Amino acid sequence: MKKFIAYIVKALVDHPERVLVAEIFGRSNVIIEVRCHADDMGRIIGKNGKTIGAMRMLLAGLAAKHKRKAVLEVVE
Repeated sequence: MKKFIAYIVKALVDHPERVLVAEIFGRSNVIIEVRCHADDMGRIIGKNGKTIGAMRMLLAGLAAKHKRKAVLEVVE
């Protein structure tokens, strides 16, 4: 899941070398944190949050395949 989100985010931003993706595992869930350059925050979030919403939906589908729940957070 980490590689999947990293691949998508790096394709969207202007500074892909500054993208950091971390996974935090729980019992039946996983939290994925994305950190990036300040100039790229808008590209990840998108207009009205549509881009991050789409990534969350894709991640939820992937997590369901592994019988987990996933949360995607963009950290400043």
